[in-house]
Amino acid sequence: MEPTAAAPLSAWLTPALAALILYGLGQGFVKKWIGEVPPARFCLYFVLAKSIVNLGYFFYMPHPALSAPDGHHFLTLGVLAYILDGSGWILYFESIIAGPITIVGTLSAAYPALTVVFARFFLGEVLTPTQYGAVVVVIAGCLGLSYAPGDGDSKIIGRRWIPLSFGALVLWASAQTVIKYSYGFPESNPANLALCSTVGGALTLGVFGFIKGRTGVHSLRAWAHSFVPMGMMAGGDLGVIIANSAGPISIVTPLTGAYPVVTLAFAALVLKERITKLQWGCLAGIIGGICLLPA
Repeated sequence: MEPTAAAPLSAWLTPALAALILYGLGQGFVKKWIGEVPPARFCLYFVLAKSIVNLGYFFYMPHPALSAPDGHHFLTLGVLAYILDGSGWILYFESIIAGPITIVGTLSAAYPALTVVFARFFLGEVLTPTQYGAVVVVIAGCLGLSYAPGDGDSKIIGRRWIPLSFGALVLWASAQTVIKYSYGFPESNPANLALCSTVGGALTLGVFGFIKGRTGVHSLRAWAHSFVPMGMMAGGDLGVIIANSAGPISIVTPLTGAYPVVTLAFAALVLKERITKLQWGCLAGIIGGICLLPA
């Protein structure tokens, strides 16, 4: 499927690029403040931020009535998609605790590749050879940027992290595929899907964060250092929702998944981290691939 077949290029490229930037900045701030806020607490705050962003968009934008009989399939699939997405995040956080972040972090960056495969077989999306090549370059570059040498002191608790990390990979790719599939049903609308995102997130990340992240001190500083990055991540999710409504996920997902480019720039400029030759090479490859994706 050509990316311009269903809608103008700007209809999906603009929100996708906005999501890329917001995801990258959000991850950068998480990296900066992760020592102050535990992962489960981030989940709890993420749901709150998603609720504010998504509900604001839902009430501001025109949308079909939730009671419309023809829209029940779309709403059901939307909630299902974000239950899958939230469950993937839970498995990801659990895999980080049990396994080496060097491998788990790199593996998680590969989910766009599986999404492209799912889109080809389940949605019938077909890209041009140039676009497939660009997707491969972007994903390879993201894998390279996501890799970080281990410090040799990390503790690995058995092999439990292996099925957890692979499970997260499959769930994330499945969620994106279901989201795109749901847009083929009557009464489909980004505003209603934003509401589904809030519900699905609350049922998964909200419960996980409430159980494991509600204890401890909830200072104003911790709230601020959580809501800033989580608000950006929530905005990125909304950008993906809008982009998926008009563009092919075979391109949207690799594009929005290239946020490590922005995170790397943040780390270099704000956190003063040194950029290695490998990272420079991956950065150049990703930017080149992004330029070719909409071709």
